[in-house]
Amino acid sequence: MDSIVIEVKKIQVFDKGELEELITATMNAVDEGIGFGWITKPPKNKVKEYWKGVLLVPNRLVFIGKYKGIISGSIQVVTSSSANEAAVFRVSIDTHFVATWARGHGLAKLLIESAEKECKKNNYTYVMLDVRETQTRAINLYEQLGYNLWGKLPAYHKLANGKMVSGNFYYKKLEK
Repeated sequence: MDSIVIEVKKIQVFDKGELEELITATMNAVDEGIGFGWITKPPKNKVKEYWKGVLLVPNRLVFIGKYKGIISGSIQVVTSSSANEAAVFRVSIDTHFVATWARGHGLAKLLIESAEKECKKNNYTYVMLDVRETQTRAINLYEQLGYNLWGKLPAYHKLANGKMVSGNFYYKKLEK
């Protein structure tokens, strides 16, 4: 991991140019099949509205990752709503990705470690996430970081060709 060229920060607003960089990284990830819930590549304005909307959601923490000073990845931590008092100890990871041109430098790991650090700071004790079975690099990373497989869903994600892909569900207990 080259700590000089990668960095992660939690954001609440986009600084100048950051939204455009995140859109570019997202479009690259969608092109490579990461998805974000889209089956076909969305128009750029739809991706822009998605990211602008994410920052408005009160129970989401958004982290951006930079490689060589350019946003090239992201991770979101989704907390329980205040109405779900029984689940306030746990969070979910959403849209954890790194653009293809920035992979292999430790940014994906730094993103999840930064999210976990923030979770510990806020007294969350469990993190849950899910991932398509085809995303082997992500699965390897999660398992290396101590995430435990607790289930599989055979019909988890629909591809553009109509084929269904299964998904893996993981959890990790955060230690203080």
